[in-house]
Amino acid sequence: MSQYSDRFLDHLSTVKRYSAHTLTAYRIDLKQFEGYLDNNFGVSEPKAADSAMIRSWLAGMTREKASRRTFNRKLSCLRSFFHYLEKEGMIQANPMWNIRSLKPEERLPVFLEEDKMETLFSEGDFETGFNGLRDRLMLEIFYTTGIRLSELIGLQHGHADTGSGQIRITGKGNKQRIIPLLARVLDMYLSYCDEKSRLFGAAHNDFVFVTDKGKQLYPMWVHRRVQKYMTTVSTRTRKSPHVIRHSFATHMLNRGADLNAIKELLGHASLSATQVYTHNSIEKIKRVYKQAHPKA
Repeated sequence: MSQYSDRFLDHLSTVKRYSAHTLTAYRIDLKQFEGYLDNNFGVSEPKAADSAMIRSWLAGMTREKASRRTFNRKLSCLRSFFHYLEKEGMIQANPMWNIRSLKPEERLPVFLEEDKMETLFSEGDFETGFNGLRDRLMLEIFYTTGIRLSELIGLQHGHADTGSGQIRITGKGNKQRIIPLLARVLDMYLSYCDEKSRLFGAAHNDFVFVTDKGKQLYPMWVHRRVQKYMTTVSTRTRKSPHVIRHSFATHMLNRGADLNAIKELLGHASLSATQVYTHNSIEKIKRVYKQAHPKA
């Protein structure tokens, strides 16, 4: 079955422009599914798979207490896979047509309070020189633009318009959006560029953020740096670039920003994805009400 999954993943990469993260997850999901069919039913061709076999695989995940999010992602992978095979004429009937997803678990975004973010930047122990300037700029851009980890790693100097003070971000599905830069962040960026050129010369990497040796960043490197600084202001278990993205959106909403504007800044495809941040605001109002109202 691997030949079919390879063609499917190549289609997602070259035609659909799926992210590397999603492609990796789908590759693992399909490998697990193929192994299950082979070991339990002796099936090696997708046209031989039926709904009962798929339900059996999904039931196994439920018994292993996989999260609903994981369950639905694997289900989405199979839906896309069999839809592709049907469209390409590789199978006659789609076994996924009557298999439904689970209702997603209600999960509120984890974020840091405004005062903790302020402390992070005002009292953060940033190194002197290039490393400290890079780390601070990286955190500032995460918090003042709300961009994703993959978007920051892929950010190039050509995407920054210093004249108008804005950056062009290429997000999911290769969609582009423009995000303004605060004046102080723009000044920091220009200082960083000067220091980067001084260290690595005219032939320095086109990517904005680089390691100490001038190489493009990678996800685990960024996670480690972000965790290092967030640990100084927060005891939360989750410390990641995505928590800073959630903080950006939550703080903007709490200060009266329009939900549609936040949607555009975050690069969400639909408003429903952005509305999750309203729940944090409602919870905050409830806490204030219970603390302040004499009858509460």
